[in-house]
Amino acid sequence: MKTAISVSDEVFELSEKLAKKLKVSRSRVFAMGVEKLAEEYEDEEIITNINKVCAKVDTSVDPVLFRMAMLSLPKDEW
Repeated sequence: MKTAISVSDEVFELSEKLAKKLKVSRSRVFAMGVEKLAEEYEDEEIITNINKVCAKVDTSVDPVLFRMAMLSLPKDEW
């Protein structure tokens, strides 16, 4: 899809440098930026949802399981 966007001179120059360095088009540089932002946003959203659940649920480790896990490790890793 073709679109037009307005960016500052600094962003334009940066996109030019990145395009040359990565050997891709300026359009691809902007697309990569949007893809990266989408991934980061999705990761933040997932972490937020996990934190909401953890706030409601007891996430502590059962003491018996903890002790068994510790016994399975070499002493120098305690």
